[in-house]
Amino acid sequence: MPCYANSSSRENVKEQPVTNQVALVTGGGQGIGRAVTLRLAQDGMDIVVADLQSEPAEAVAAEVRLLGRSALALAVDVARETDRQRMVDETLAHFGRLDVLVNNAGINRFAMPLDVTEEHWDTVMDVNSKAVYFCCRLALRVMLQQRSGRIINIASMAGKLASTIYHPVYNVSKAAVIALTRTLALAHAADGVRVNAVCPGVVDTPMQDQVDREIARITGRAPDQIRAERVARIPLGRVEHPDEVAAVVSFLAGPDSRYITGEALVVSGGIWAGW
Repeated sequence: MPCYANSSSRENVKEQPVTNQVALVTGGGQGIGRAVTLRLAQDGMDIVVADLQSEPAEAVAAEVRLLGRSALALAVDVARETDRQRMVDETLAHFGRLDVLVNNAGINRFAMPLDVTEEHWDTVMDVNSKAVYFCCRLALRVMLQQRSGRIINIASMAGKLASTIYHPVYNVSKAAVIALTRTLALAHAADGVRVNAVCPGVVDTPMQDQVDREIARITGRAPDQIRAERVARIPLGRVEHPDEVAAVVSFLAGPDSRYITGEALVVSGGIWAGW
């Protein structure tokens, strides 16, 4: 007969609803970051909106306040150690806690693989991978003291497959995000902290518009043609809306995902299934 382990108090622990908890979203001033910020505010969380540009951060923070939640807007360059530390310090000074970190800030640069320079490599990896790791480290120091917390890293479908050869370092950087997500999840699963990643596909954002323009430039085709070819590969037949990414982040930040850690959830309209 099968043998089952006895239930323990650890197995029966249930996470609390997110109302009145605090989320920090990097790159929260536009695109996916804005959608995530507003969704978590709708879920009942107070929000720190961190963005490279102060004006978009302030604008999104104002939207959060209209939803009845508290918000703090910070101008932050996540590639700078001093800015990362200030971001967490000001979060704690303002709210006194940090329950959710969403590492969304990211950049992209375009070149054929043999044309990548060290400067190109360093610029993309510093923002998309190194900054994510060290933002996680800062948040973990707080969450381990609290014995609770969730980290959600915005990776990409490009981290699981070479979705295009025209931004090779971006692909590498997002694969690194998936690897560090799994490593940190394993390291701190017993400490009350869950770490997961979300891997979007073709999302209707300013960054996706940049992808279309840059691939068009490299290939000599029109941006509309690039977009049409990419949409043709999506089984659901359309691009993804930022709110659809935000919904998955909301799930991973909430108590219904309490048994999920170390995962990289693909949200691609079915591209991953048919690759």
